[in-house]
Amino acid sequence: MVEQQEASEDAVMTRIGQAIMLLHGGDREEARNRFGALWSELGADGDALHRCTLAHYMADTQDDPGDELAWDLRALTAAEGAGDGRAAEHRDLPAVRAFYPSLHLNLAADYLKLQRPDSARIHLRRARAAAESLADDGYGGGVRAAIDRLELRLREQ
Repeated sequence: MVEQQEASEDAVMTRIGQAIMLLHGGDREEARNRFGALWSELGADGDALHRCTLAHYMADTQDDPGDELAWDLRALTAAEGAGDGRAAEHRDLPAVRAFYPSLHLNLAADYLKLQRPDSARIHLRRARAAAESLADDGYGGGVRAAIDRLELRLREQ
């Protein structure tokens, strides 16, 4: 039973990965359609890592900054749900926590697009604080550099 559940969860991550490849390949509409179908399948009680990952990338398929913000907020809510009582021992909790710098960075960028610099600054501070736990590798360095770039843009506000 556990092996079947793990295989099913791997299939979900594979499908999310396929939609991400479509997004990165420039087919935002098809990626958005696939993410939407997966979101419906997962439902409100779906795996936190799946919901967080999916919402995080679904935000990137949105044309409207308000819709992008809504999906980024869903991603953060899913990540926070991974730490609640029922999921406290979730095996993917470290992976979900590693999303926090990027989640807050995206929210800061969303708020900046929506001309809400005070909200952007709040999430940028949270992104910087969360980024302290990232490794000094390409991902960690890239997130920290993106935080620095957005901070410079905010100073111009």
